[in-house]
Amino acid sequence: MDYTKLMDFTGKVVFVSGSSRGIGEALVRAFAANGARVIVSSRDQAACDAVAESIRADGGDAKAKAAHAGKMEDVAAVFDWIKEEYGQLDVLVNCGGTNPFYGPIADTPEAAFDKTIDVNLKGPFYLSSEAVKMMKEAGKGAIVNVASINGITPGHLQGIYSMTKSAMINMTKAFAREYGHDGIRVNAICPGLVETKMTEVFTSNDEMLQKFTNQFPIPRAGQPHDMVGGVLYLASDAAAFTTGTTLVMDGGVTA
Repeated sequence: MDYTKLMDFTGKVVFVSGSSRGIGEALVRAFAANGARVIVSSRDQAACDAVAESIRADGGDAKAKAAHAGKMEDVAAVFDWIKEEYGQLDVLVNCGGTNPFYGPIADTPEAAFDKTIDVNLKGPFYLSSEAVKMMKEAGKGAIVNVASINGITPGHLQGIYSMTKSAMINMTKAFAREYGHDGIRVNAICPGLVETKMTEVFTSNDEMLQKFTNQFPIPRAGQPHDMVGGVLYLASDAAAFTTGTTLVMDGGVTA
């Protein structure tokens, strides 16, 4: 066993959805810094290009490919592109997410319901479905889903978002059970409160944020880079005997 190579992604192709900002951006930068050939993807091609260019400027290997994970034609197109450009996919990270409605669950507008399902669940499901087809041919691969502690206990006035993250946790286990014999591992992380554009409703008021986070065992909001170690571990050879698990990364909130 060469313990120096456990977290080495040299030559591996890593696709991270929702990686033009926030947690996803931190992840593509970290994978690239550890030798991976990364694919930056979100709905905004210009934003993806900017991140990929920045990674290349730092000496990393990155390409950008816009895709709306909730649109099946985009999912098919991005995998056709991966096959043509790389001929392999070693790691998929489903990081794209949305939470367009905060309010009583019974008042959820249909448009918000549909968008949340499409982005948080339908997209990751079909991205994973396409990924395992490629990974089966290679006899190996890893998928990491970015879920949420709201998938364990529903967040206040975040019913539909919480439902999708709960489903993602069970989806992780289902894929892990069905594709382990094909050499494919599937795991998830459950972040707590992390400062991103999506969580601005909670983090934009410093006084309110401090009052909230003072109750945490680690009394602060998480930062995107705080999620990097868990994802890299689950995607790496260091986690070769780990599948179907959910790693909670929440500053101790659920404790």
